[in-house]
Amino acid sequence: MDSIPANRRLWNRISSAYQHEHDPQIGAAPRLWGMYSVPDARLNALGDVTGQRVLELGCGAGQWSRALAAEGATVVGLDLSEAQLKAAARAMGAARYALVQGAAERLPFADGSFDLVFCDFGGLSWAPPRRAVPQAARVLGRGGRLVFNVAAPWFEACYDEAAGRVTTTLRRDYFGLDAVAEGDGATSYQLTYGDWVRVLRGAGLVIDDLVEPRPDLGTSNGYNETDPPDWAHRWPAELLWVTHKP
Repeated sequence: MDSIPANRRLWNRISSAYQHEHDPQIGAAPRLWGMYSVPDARLNALGDVTGQRVLELGCGAGQWSRALAAEGATVVGLDLSEAQLKAAARAMGAARYALVQGAAERLPFADGSFDLVFCDFGGLSWAPPRRAVPQAARVLGRGGRLVFNVAAPWFEACYDEAAGRVTTTLRRDYFGLDAVAEGDGATSYQLTYGDWVRVLRGAGLVIDDLVEPRPDLGTSNGYNETDPPDWAHRWPAELLWVTHKP
């Protein structure tokens, strides 16, 4: 399934509105993960990036790339959408980094080009993981890390399309998770826990940790309505995978 053209159209169309709504949260401070802006200092997923070659899969307006470049990493921000890349270029600031248009499932980089490939609801949410994960592994050097945050399958399985919110009722088969229609032909992707393990191991990666970011009580979700409001404090809303290439 080639979701690249439709996903590119979607993000070109919604980029301006998306950044207007979410940049104040995403860009509020460096290294904030996911829907609840959980600090990486609490989760210890990324570590020191000083001097590392870093690729962000799906950089959007570059909030993460900008922060890691300021920490001394050599960063490439990749995104499918030219509108998102234009937003990143406008917001780049003093810490310069490269911007490349491309798809996570067709990375335009040589083998072993990076020490760290990462994303936060980026390329591994919007590209077929069975194609994108092997690409990420290919461009990592030996000892390089793939670290990424995606929605937990239970969050997707409990999403009530009609009500537009996540509830405590299972709405979708867990074993039916894979491609998720996002409208206008666009597609996001969601795997079960077991499928993620098989895809990562199949790409030759070693799983070092699976972090389930748990927001503090009262922390708002900047992207989805949940019922009850403390949904993600009680059940895992996100999966933060930490892996490396041996």
